[in-house]
Amino acid sequence: MSSEKKRVQFRAPRRLVDRTDALADVLGEDRTDILVTALREYLQDATHDDALTQEIAAAYYDDEISLEQLKSLVGAEEAANLQVLKQQLDEDFIDEAADA
Repeated sequence: MSSEKKRVQFRAPRRLVDRTDALADVLGEDRTDILVTALREYLQDATHDDALTQEIAAAYYDDEISLEQLKSLVGAEEAANLQVLKQQLDEDFIDEAADA
C-alpha cells in the first residue's frame, strides 16, 4: 500500500465521532488511525460484494472510471479480467455494427 498520504475533510454525525474518539482512547490510537482502518475494511468488504463488483465493472465498461481506478477497487487480477472482457465486448459491438 502506498505511503503517500492525502488530507481529506468531511462532516460526520457527532455521535459517530464521539464513538470513534472513545475507541481510539481504548486502543491508544488516534482518531485518524481508527477512521483509516474502518474505511480500509469497508472498502475491502464492499469490493467483495458481487452486486457492487458488477456496478464497478459497468462503470468501467461505460468509461466512467479508468483502468487505474478499477485496479484500485477490485485488484490487478480482476481488473485485467474485466479489461479483456471490455475489449471483447467492444470488438463484438464493432462486428455487429459492421454487419448491420
